[in-house]
Amino acid sequence: MSVGSTPPSYKGHRYPVEVIPHCVWLYFRFPLSFREVEELMLQRGVIVSYETIRRWCLKFGQPYANALRSRRPCPGDKWHLDEVFITINGEQKYLWRAVDQDGNVLDILVQNRRNKAAARRFFRRLLKGIGAVPRVIVTDRLRSYGAAHREVMPSVEHRSHKGLNNRAEISHQPTRQRERAMKGFRSVGGAQRFLSVFSGISPHFRPRRHRRTAPDHRTEMTVRFVIWDQITGATAPPTAA
Repeated sequence: MSVGSTPPSYKGHRYPVEVIPHCVWLYFRFPLSFREVEELMLQRGVIVSYETIRRWCLKFGQPYANALRSRRPCPGDKWHLDEVFITINGEQKYLWRAVDQDGNVLDILVQNRRNKAAARRFFRRLLKGIGAVPRVIVTDRLRSYGAAHREVMPSVEHRSHKGLNNRAEISHQPTRQRERAMKGFRSVGGAQRFLSVFSGISPHFRPRRHRRTAPDHRTEMTVRFVIWDQITGATAPPTAA
């Protein structure tokens, strides 16, 4: 499909178009398991197995996330980078994340290390994916950032101070909440696939509510639901027959 313009094809699926995006939305927006989504759909009069919901999330989650990203405004020129450890199948890994000054997630990457090579790989991935060079990058005091910065983007201003990087640290909170609900990730590939979709869909439905009045928030959410319907090809949430 053409990302951001044409909804994905649902040919061969026997459920109404509205059901599939609604299940995917429930799973990636709220800390729910596939079985809990199945139960919510049953309450609406829609009988669908949790395995079917899992397959829908695997098939349609990434195209939905890509389409939402394509509709976002260009990222800001100030990037905040941070890394946190996550436990995958009993082993400690590191989740690297970059957000701009408005809190928009630029990219995430699960890696085994947090050394210079890992930082360099993340920098290069960011520059390739965004297609632009930031004015400033803000990181904590991890020395790997400085070493990779001097090699990959030496012309970019680098501010290294833990107190300046709250934007990136706060961005990790929804992931932590979801990690606990899922009782951890089982593989690096599975974590990368899930978080790639999660970081594309979940923030779309998390506007900065503290900066808006209740009517303004409802108006903003209505606009975001319209965008969701457009990129998924849905018209309205399913209801009981």
